Amino acid sequence: MPSSHFMDINIRLRHILLLLIGFFASRSYSQTLSLKDAINIATKNYGTLKAKSNYVKASSAAVEQARKENLPDLSLSAQQDFGTINGQNGVLYGLRGLAASPAGPAMDRQSWNAAFGSLYLTNINWDFFSFGKAREKVQVAKAAVAQDEADFQQEFFQHEVRVSAAYLNLLAAQRITQSQIKNLERAQGLATVVIARAKNGLNAGVDSSLANAEVSNAKILLLRARDNEQEQSNELATLMGSANQNLLLDTVFLSRIPSSIDTASRFKEEEHPLLKYYLSRVDLSNARVKYFNTFKYPTFTTFGIIQGRGSGFNYNYNALNHEAFTKDYFQGIKPTRANYLVGVGVTWNLTGYLRVAQQVQAQKYTTEGLQNEYAEVDQRLKNQMVLAGQKIQNALENYREAPIEMEAASAAYLQKTVLYKNGLSNIIDVTQALYALNRAETDRDIAFANVWQALLFKAAASGNFSIFINEF
Repeated sequence: MPSSHFMDINIRLRHILLLLIGFFASRSYSQTLSLKDAINIATKNYGTLKAKSNYVKASSAAVEQARKENLPDLSLSAQQDFGTINGQNGVLYGLRGLAASPAGPAMDRQSWNAAFGSLYLTNINWDFFSFGKAREKVQVAKAAVAQDEADFQQEFFQHEVRVSAAYLNLLAAQRITQSQIKNLERAQGLATVVIARAKNGLNAGVDSSLANAEVSNAKILLLRARDNEQEQSNELATLMGSANQNLLLDTVFLSRIPSSIDTASRFKEEEHPLLKYYLSRVDLSNARVKYFNTFKYPTFTTFGIIQGRGSGFNYNYNALNHEAFTKDYFQGIKPTRANYLVGVGVTWNLTGYLRVAQQVQAQKYTTEGLQNEYAEVDQRLKNQMVLAGQKIQNALENYREAPIEMEAASAAYLQKTVLYKNGLSNIIDVTQALYALNRAETDRDIAFANVWQALLFKAAASGNFSIFINEF
C-alpha cells in the first residue's frame, strides 16, 4: 500500500511538472490574445472585408463619374492628309462610319493628282435637358454606394460574430483538452494502484486489464480533444488572416457569467446591419426604376462647331484646269477657310418607349423579389431573437447545474477510489465513477462557454454587437 501511494504521488508530480514547463514555455513565446485583439486583427486582415471596402471606394468613384457625365462634350480634332479628290455624282450612306469623304469636282476621267489637306475642328455638344436622366443616374450611383457600404457593414458585423464564436469554441476546446489531461492522469494513477494490488494478490488480475483499458480510452479521448482544439485554432487563425495557430487565449472571463445578460427580446429592424443591407438592395432597385423611366422621353441637345480647312487644291481646280494644285506640304496644311455652326436639336426614339416599358416592368419585379427576401430575413431574425432568449435561459440553468454535477462526481470518484484501495469496492464501480467525473468536467467546460455563446447568439440576432463585446 505505501509503495503504490508513493508511486501515485510521483506520477502526479511528474505530470504537474510537465504541464508547468509547457505552460511557461508557451508564455515565453506567446502573448495572451484577448477577444477584442482577435477581432481587431481579424477585421483588419480578413480578405473579404478588404475587398468590400474597395467595392465601396469603386462605387464612390462611380458617383463622381455619373455627375461628370452631364458635362458638355468638348472635342478638339486635327488631321492632315494626303490624297486625291476625285468626285462622283451619286448617293452614299456612311454605314457604321465606314466611308471616306473626298470633296472635289466630278470629272470625266480618273485623276491621280494628289495634294496635302487639313481639317481643324472644335465641337461641343450638351444634353441640357433630358427629363431628369442625368439626375436619376447620379441617384442610382449613390444608391449603389449605399448598398456597398451596407454590405461592408453587415460583413463587418458578421465577421465580428464569426471571430467571437471561433474564439469561444477554441476556449472551450482548450478547456476540454485540459480536462482530458486530468482524466488521463487519474486513469494512469488508478492503473498504478490496481496493478500494484493485483501483483500483491489483493485484487484479481482482470482488474489491471480493465485499468489499462481505461488508460487507453483516456488517451483516445485526449487525442480527440486535441484534434478538435487544433481544428478550432485553425478556424480562428483563418478568420484572423493569420498563419499562427499556437494561440494563447484569455480565459479569465469564463469564470463568470455576463453582468448584463437577460432573456428579453428587443429587436430594432432599422438598426440591424443585415436588414440595412437588404433594404439598400431594394432602394437601389427603386432608383433604377426611376432612371429607366427617363429613357421614355426625348433629349434636348445644344451644339456648336468651329472649323478650319486647308487644301493643296486651288478653288479653280476642275475638269478644265488640272494644274491648279500644289504638292507643297505647308501650303496644303495651312487653313484657308473657316466655318462655324450653332444649333439646338432633339432626339426621341419613339419605338424605344416599348422597350423601356418592359425594362421598367422587369425592374419592378426585381424590386418585389428583393422586398420578399427582406421580409424573409426579417422574420428569420425575429425568430432567432426568440430562440436567443431561450438559449440564454437554458445556458444559465446548465451553468448553475454544472458545479453541482462536478461536486457530486468528484465526491463519488474519491469515495470509490478510497473504497477500492481498501478492498471494499470493485474496479467496475471505480471506472464508472471515473467516467462520471470526466463527463462532469466536460459538461462544466461546455456549460461555462455556452453562456457566452448564447449571449453572442442574441447579439447576432439583434444586430447589436455591443451587447456581447461590452462585457469584455
